[in-house]
Amino acid sequence: PHTSPSHLRGSEAKGGMAARARNAKRWANTLAVSLREPLQPTLPHQASFHVPEHAPKTNVDALENGVRVASEDTMGPAATLGLYVDAGSVYESSANSGMSHLLERIAFRTTQNRTHFRLVREVEAMGANLLANASREQMAYTIDGPRHNMPEMAEVLVDAVINPKFQPWEIKEQVERIKEEVDEAEKNHQSFLMEALHQTGYTGGLGMPLVAVKDVVQNLSTEDCVQYVNELYTGPRMVVAASGVSQDALVSAAQPLLSGLSSSPGPATPPTQYVGGDYRRRTGGNMVHLVLGFEAPGGWRDFKASVVATLLQMLMGGGGSFSAGGPGKGMYSRLYTRILNKYAWMQNCTFFTSLFNDTGLMGINISAESYKADQAVGAICDEMLALTKKGAITDTQLERAKLALISSVYMNLESKVVVAEDIGRQILTYGHRKAPSEFVEAVQQVTATDIQKAMLAMFKKPPTIACCGDISGVPHFDAIKSRF
Repeated sequence: PHTSPSHLRGSEAKGGMAARARNAKRWANTLAVSLREPLQPTLPHQASFHVPEHAPKTNVDALENGVRVASEDTMGPAATLGLYVDAGSVYESSANSGMSHLLERIAFRTTQNRTHFRLVREVEAMGANLLANASREQMAYTIDGPRHNMPEMAEVLVDAVINPKFQPWEIKEQVERIKEEVDEAEKNHQSFLMEALHQTGYTGGLGMPLVAVKDVVQNLSTEDCVQYVNELYTGPRMVVAASGVSQDALVSAAQPLLSGLSSSPGPATPPTQYVGGDYRRRTGGNMVHLVLGFEAPGGWRDFKASVVATLLQMLMGGGGSFSAGGPGKGMYSRLYTRILNKYAWMQNCTFFTSLFNDTGLMGINISAESYKADQAVGAICDEMLALTKKGAITDTQLERAKLALISSVYMNLESKVVVAEDIGRQILTYGHRKAPSEFVEAVQQVTATDIQKAMLAMFKKPPTIACCGDISGVPHFDAIKSRF
């Protein structure tokens, strides 16, 4: 028989009253327990978790087609899996520029086996998170979630990366979003100038834009995406890395999923040459934003040089003039004590490093009031030159920078996501993973003389300058170059 809405409301009201009564009785029984008496155990006793004496090791195996599978069985109920590919904007050309940016945005969409909707619902059901990231030399895809769902997580991750369908409407949708991102990125002066610095300082592979150019990316098609993936997403160019997973379980899950990948080594890395240069864009306002950089020879594959560069960034430090301070803020770094605390018109002064496999960029980026542009440029030039003088770096400054760097490394490695990424990227770069203790030992061995030599080597090549805002007071490129 038909039930009227009023009858429904009446039955719901009666049910709600009964539920409230049961809850009230339950809470009354709970509150009746005396606070002076110990609670009686209601859950089964859990055995204490065994903490291993030593940190877990990184295990690496290679499949027949060249895919490397690596893991570190860290403690805890969560796991992170990642696929790391030797690909990125360095492998792009003028015809497919912006492909890496597009692949980052279109990741985890429709595949040959799943609709986008089904993929999202499966990931939600697993309680997992997805992330894709494009860089100039590597592509990274990660998923993290409960450890017991590792096989399902691996299957979804591999399907999304290896079997994308690249539906035309999905490409069109992501291209429009990329255009919006490019417009927003141009409003962020520091990120905009860092991109301009790379395109100006390098010719060849590393000079290709990582942030897509709107007029080019809109012409990319399904066929372009498929061709790029088929050429670069091959076995020897791929690493499966995981944390919070046993190696045997990871290999068992990865082998059937990735055995069909081509064993082709793919194309060689396009050549890159550092040339330096000058980029200027007048955007008005009463501020000048400027980045001054030099080539850092060696890159990640020169292990000692990369350690010196990383320590140098911690030693110089810097940041914004409105920082609230606190641990890790670098308030005792050289750029804080010698620039930001000295000049009220300097709003930001930060040392940066941007390292790649065989080269890199190091320097300082600033934001200052434009009427002090000439003095601001002179100040950062003097700070970089000061590092070449004997006795400029005190033992206290060097030791503080070393301790800050070491603590930062260990703190970051407490994250399973960071551990998985560290494993994947290091194997792509070095062919193996260096233990954190090896890095710490290398940091402790760096001397002030090592830093002086690194700075002198940088100054042998021309600088790269990128600036925007009110640039009328910025010295000419030759005037800046002559200071070094």
